[in-house]
Amino acid sequence: MGRLRQKGKAGAAKAYITRTSAIKKLQCSLADFRRLCILKGIFPREPRSRKKANKGSSAPTSFYYTKDIAYLAHEPVLRKLREHKAFAKKLSRALGRGEWSSAKTLEDNKPVYKLDHIIKERYPTFIDALRDIDDALCMAFLFASLPSNSRLPPELIENCTRLASEWQLYIMHTRCLRKVFLSIKGVYYQAEVMDQSITWLVPYQFTQSIPPDVDVRVMLTFLELYQTLLGFVFFKLYADAGFAYPPPLDTQKDEGAAGVGAFSLQTVMRSVQAAPSKSETIGKKVSGKEVRQTIKSIDASTDQDMEVDPSPTQDTVADIEEEFVVHPSSTDPQSSAALPTLHSLFALPQTAQTSLFSPYTFWLSRETSRPVFEFLVRSFGGRIGWPASSGGGSAFGEDDESITHVIIDRPLIEMTPEERQRRTRRKYVQPQWIVDCINAGKILLEEPYAQGKTLPPHLSPFGERAGAYDPTEAVPDVAEAESEAESEEEEAVIQAEEEEEEEEGKQALRAAADVAADDAGALRAAELAAEAAGVDYDAFEKEVSKSRKKAKKVAVEDKDADAEQDMNKMLMSNKQRKLYERIKHSQGKRNTERTKLEERKKNLVKQKKCEAKA
Repeated sequence: MGRLRQKGKAGAAKAYITRTSAIKKLQCSLADFRRLCILKGIFPREPRSRKKANKGSSAPTSFYYTKDIAYLAHEPVLRKLREHKAFAKKLSRALGRGEWSSAKTLEDNKPVYKLDHIIKERYPTFIDALRDIDDALCMAFLFASLPSNSRLPPELIENCTRLASEWQLYIMHTRCLRKVFLSIKGVYYQAEVMDQSITWLVPYQFTQSIPPDVDVRVMLTFLELYQTLLGFVFFKLYADAGFAYPPPLDTQKDEGAAGVGAFSLQTVMRSVQAAPSKSETIGKKVSGKEVRQTIKSIDASTDQDMEVDPSPTQDTVADIEEEFVVHPSSTDPQSSAALPTLHSLFALPQTAQTSLFSPYTFWLSRETSRPVFEFLVRSFGGRIGWPASSGGGSAFGEDDESITHVIIDRPLIEMTPEERQRRTRRKYVQPQWIVDCINAGKILLEEPYAQGKTLPPHLSPFGERAGAYDPTEAVPDVAEAESEAESEEEEAVIQAEEEEEEEEGKQALRAAADVAADDAGALRAAELAAEAAGVDYDAFEKEVSKSRKKAKKVAVEDKDADAEQDMNKMLMSNKQRKLYERIKHSQGKRNTERTKLEERKKNLVKQKKCEAKA
């Protein structure tokens, strides 16, 4: 006899649990439950039968896996949240009684939780963490641009700003930036770090405000997790590159709005100490005091070995490499391959794309965004300077003779003789030239991007959908293509007239009979025309019957196709059918939009052609 299954204690009712039941089981508040789910990566699930999962009830609710909630019950962060709840009660009671010393003692011993173990659980390998930092970088750059208020403390904004600067400093040093796109939302960047493409969004430097309908508490919970994640990732990246983390900050430059220039990189030269032999460690008990003394000695030796490098380059990597012992193969003793090290990979010659702006020196005018273009130019090996009104930290002034390009975004005005002489030695380009050169992987001509000129279309380098409208496609050759098409049409018309004359009008009469098959008046007119042309009446009747059969066959095929499409829709679920209809609607909308843009483009080209002739 099989095991009896009780209702509500097996199947979906056992595998799923409602949010209210989960909160009661964990004995925490709704806010703490949401925080735990965000930190641990647990999200609601959709059962196949909501009624079975809710034990016969059809009330709307959120479901979670029962195993996920049981997993949360043993979370150390949950224990710290409970301790914090007890701490808040004790603190409020002490403040209400006026026991200030007790309140201060409680505040000093406030329970604080860490998320290090959660990062290690969610990201077992470093590559997993590197793949998931896109959202973390976007969140860090977003909060770095927000003003501090009662909900956002200044320390949080400073930490996000520091993380953003550390990431930009690493990208500039390793020169792993690949693509840039100036959009309405902000600037999209894409870098390639350890063969992983990382894309993040940086908002423009405008006055930001938090909308009232945004739940800041949820975003702060995500930011809390992302800050810990970025700290781990940056430490690993800096350590692999041979630099100390965190990079030291120059307070004077930071107060002068130097931005990323306020941070400096320090190369770490660590001496390899001999490990104790196995005979010395066996049978010896190591005390905690000895461990602390060893850690202090290691920290002291690390501080002594650190050297400041104000202008780091790729050649400043330490020469000390870990030597691999090459063992001959048992099958082929003569073949031996040397394993590459991190230092040998750094020593490889860089491609021309990563050193795109190395031969040039740029000067930023005051109306351009200094943080954006300083990051772009320095990421590709160029030198850049800016006026004092844009912030401190510029390496040279406006009168420097080595300046080759001036990035300017203002209309042309009357120039003094000194400025005209200066323009003969420098090239004045608009900011889009920098971005388009990076996306193209080469230095473009400066003439289309000169000051005051209409810029070419700025397209996304991340790849558009198939069949999208391309404004740069055959822009100068549209008029020629139209003239060629017109000439081809004229030749086709002449050829068709000659063929009609040769065939004595029979094909034209048959085509007329095909068109007039369903219209009695048109059919009578075609019959009179065929009689005037000398066509046999029986042949004319055969052509009419053929055309009717053909039209009927096409109608049946169209009807069958529509019926098959309707049948396929009937077999879909309601959700799938709505999704299919939305996809079809969006496809039709995109095609209509593309057709309108192409027609508008043709009209503009015709208008320019007419103006040129006039």
